[in-house]
Amino acid sequence: MTEEKEEIKEKKEGEAENKEVKEKAPEAKEEVVKEKRSEFDSWKPKTILGEKVKSGKIKNIDEILDKGEKILEPEIVDFLLPGLESELLLIGQSKGKFGGGQRRVFKQTQKKTREGNRPKFATLAVVGNCNGYVGLSYGKSRETVPAREKALRKAKLNIIKIKRSCGSWQCNCGEPHTMPFAVQAKMGSVTLKLMPAPRGTGLCVHREVQKILRLAGVTDVWSKTLGHKKTTNNLIGACELALRNLMKIKHSNDMKIVEGAYEKSIQKEFESLEEIKEEN
Repeated sequence: MTEEKEEIKEKKEGEAENKEVKEKAPEAKEEVVKEKRSEFDSWKPKTILGEKVKSGKIKNIDEILDKGEKILEPEIVDFLLPGLESELLLIGQSKGKFGGGQRRVFKQTQKKTREGNRPKFATLAVVGNCNGYVGLSYGKSRETVPAREKALRKAKLNIIKIKRSCGSWQCNCGEPHTMPFAVQAKMGSVTLKLMPAPRGTGLCVHREVQKILRLAGVTDVWSKTLGHKKTTNNLIGACELALRNLMKIKHSNDMKIVEGAYEKSIQKEFESLEEIKEEN
């Protein structure tokens, strides 16, 4: 009986804590917004592009990305893309007799010197707003925290825009949830092909690639990988190149990217068939 009473008390305490967290959630969001506003007010831009962003001449990040201008200050991305999410990819491997082999965020390397071993830590960060913008970068330092901060800062500087649509002939729902067409890229020995999938399929790719596509705003995709897939760095690099190729591939003006990649072409085929029937 005493154990049951203790369990009931623990459940009630947990429910009370959850209620307190939910009640404090909007207050915490307001505090975060205030902190960001104070950071933006205290931000002193060092580039001409940063001055234009802070003065209000540039209000959309597409104006920068479409022109191909280089972003040199992470505050520009924070200002134009609020609500960015970040995540670290598992590129390292833990050491030890029993815990060895488990994937970890930091990749550790050592340099042999007369003074002893000089370790270095590397990490790979992804940044995105889950709505068509994503950035990746690699950070390395002698300590873990500076390596993480460096990777996040560089990921914001490397942000790109990707195309999304309903490119699957099985779905054609008209919502941007997958790729507009199949795209392929190669890094090292790894070849990755991303293909449009119907709504509800999910992300049928490697776990680390799932994190990238989720932050990019893609919810349904099929994939095909060739080569040594266990080299995570090459797999992630191939994914980044594939997403960049989405913006390089040109499409005709008749093709509606949002309403389905093949909608217009199919309509033209039916119209041509009807004209041939009328002539006969």
